[in-house]
Amino acid sequence: MRLGLRNSGAALVLAASVLALSVGGMPGGAQAQGAALSGYTQAIAEGAVTDEAMAGFYAARNYAPLWTGAGDAARRAALFHALDTAAAQGLPAARYDAAGLRARFAAVETERQRGLLEAEVSRVYLDYAHDVSNGILDPKKIDSGIVREIPRRESRALLDGLVAAGDEPAAYIRSLAPRNPQYAQLMKAKLDLEAQIARGGWGRTVGAKRLGPGDEGAAVLALRDRLQAMGYLGRSATAAYDAEMQKAVQQYQFDLNLEADGVAGEGTLAEINRAPEERLKSIIVAMERLRWMNGLELGRRHIWVNITDFNARIVDDGKTSFETVTVVGQNQSDRRTPEFSDVMEMMVINPSWHVPRSITVKEYLPMMQRNPNAASHINLVDSRGRTVPRSAVNFAAYNARNFPFSMKQPPSDGNALGLVKFLFPNPYNIYLHDTPSKSLFQRETRAFSHGCIRIGKPFELAYALLAPQEADPEAYFQKILRSKAETTVKLEAPVPVHLVYFTAWPRASGQIEYRRDVYGRDAAIFGALEKAGVELPLLAH
Repeated sequence: MRLGLRNSGAALVLAASVLALSVGGMPGGAQAQGAALSGYTQAIAEGAVTDEAMAGFYAARNYAPLWTGAGDAARRAALFHALDTAAAQGLPAARYDAAGLRARFAAVETERQRGLLEAEVSRVYLDYAHDVSNGILDPKKIDSGIVREIPRRESRALLDGLVAAGDEPAAYIRSLAPRNPQYAQLMKAKLDLEAQIARGGWGRTVGAKRLGPGDEGAAVLALRDRLQAMGYLGRSATAAYDAEMQKAVQQYQFDLNLEADGVAGEGTLAEINRAPEERLKSIIVAMERLRWMNGLELGRRHIWVNITDFNARIVDDGKTSFETVTVVGQNQSDRRTPEFSDVMEMMVINPSWHVPRSITVKEYLPMMQRNPNAASHINLVDSRGRTVPRSAVNFAAYNARNFPFSMKQPPSDGNALGLVKFLFPNPYNIYLHDTPSKSLFQRETRAFSHGCIRIGKPFELAYALLAPQEADPEAYFQKILRSKAETTVKLEAPVPVHLVYFTAWPRASGQIEYRRDVYGRDAAIFGALEKAGVELPLLAH
């Protein structure tokens, strides 16, 4: 008895198997039939013994086949199509070994082999389904700052869902991937960029530190050719940095959130000279990040903070209704802004700053040991909440472990949190807030905080958040602000907040905007994806 595949695995020929399992088709009749069935079911049980969900699934359906039965052709075809196109989604196609599965189907000669194959195909399906629906990696193992809770699907649900799909297994398997438009746009951009690389990429790099209007020479020619290859400049024979090139450079700078002055300075040229393969890695990582968020309800109204973009926005029904620049955490191990989602419940107008313990003992205690009156605008507070005069404390007697005081800065124009903070209570003590240090918002790269997100337009953000519950949100906010009293205002409709980290993200048009990997997280993620089997197909020669 041999099971074979026709049409690249789409149809399994089971005539011999069906005949052998019929009472009249085997010597010994019912007794031989029972032995054959026993070999098949025992093999499935053995194959699924290490997977409780799979074992329960097959037991519940009395070991009826999902893949190797006479009526399973559509399911097999849908799975093989998904495996054959897995690399297009930045998945580790070799892990699923579609060719090996096809060979095993063609080589089946016994019911025991069929049972083992049945279990193996389900295992491959589950590997693929988990990878495409919720990601290949456990991000917390890659970077401790990625503390996102991933809504992973249960294996039993993935198997039951496929059965429930009935005659539409392909549609069900397609539905496992993120359904938001950005995922499809990233996948298209990935394929387009791979085709560009196959044609030679973006050409030679630009060998200059600065190019601007009026410049000529080989470096300008290289810049022209590279801008054309990237789609920023039309066909041109110019050898000079003319107005059209200046406009193209300015658009490129705008798209990458660089200072858009139309001059190709050192920072701009560093980005222009990045290899397309590097951009491809960013796209693949972005798709993995979206898989981590697959199944997470963003909210019809939500706040989207892209750390790499130094930007926060309110999104209402898929459209940005408010946007502001931000300052995020410094690129130091204990100051990088973490990635997670939570729900904003309130804002505090005229807030006090309760100094985090780490800042108190690492920064302020050494200062006060040198000069007891250092940072005198911040109060020392004992365990009972009483303010303690600096003259009553021998700072030299304490260290970071035994310092018994906390520190609190009262509300003021100079408060480190500014005049308003926005809270979504979380174990990481991260929130959005105003700041008196306005000049930092003028920088191109804005990673200066201790981890919280400073907001460039905090009052306007407050007005937008209060608008659903106040007839005149600005007047309401300003009245509380003028009182100088610390006041908590609850949001009647709490707003989901998503702190994300995308170095590649599509516009509505599908064009990809790239950002710098400010914390090196994407480089680490792509390295882990490579170890898991993800390849840059056109480079794997």
